Amino acid sequence: MNNELIPEPSWWKRNWSWALPLGGCLTVLIIVIISVSSIFFGVTSMMDDSVPIEHGLQKINSDPEIVELMGTPIEKNGMVQGDFNWKNDAKSVDIKVPITGPKENGILFIKASAKDDKWIYHEIRVVVQDNTEVNFPEDDWE
Repeated sequence: MNNELIPEPSWWKRNWSWALPLGGCLTVLIIVIISVSSIFFGVTSMMDDSVPIEHGLQKINSDPEIVELMGTPIEKNGMVQGDFNWKNDAKSVDIKVPITGPKENGILFIKASAKDDKWIYHEIRVVVQDNTEVNFPEDDWE
């Protein structure tokens, strides 16, 4: 009688038929998720650092009525929503920026356009969470 032990095949030899396709699909899925995330966060950071948002935050932080309602400092609080359009040298934005202060939260609305990096503001207004609305007069937009 022959008592030789037969070596068991390796894990890879036993499971390659399902592990290879599954590993390939997971790799493709991970690459797609990383690509979409990179594009999303790249665009979001570009919008967050834009001149109209910085200008709007500067305006509301220096306005006594809004500072009284919301406290100081007033900062961005979430993701910017709206339209950013860049075509050659012409730019336009129509955005909503969630903002927060020590007392209240609100939304900053900005409509602006630019030609050759010279921004013209068409609307800057704040709606505080209790539905109080503060509009800036046109001479305060620049």
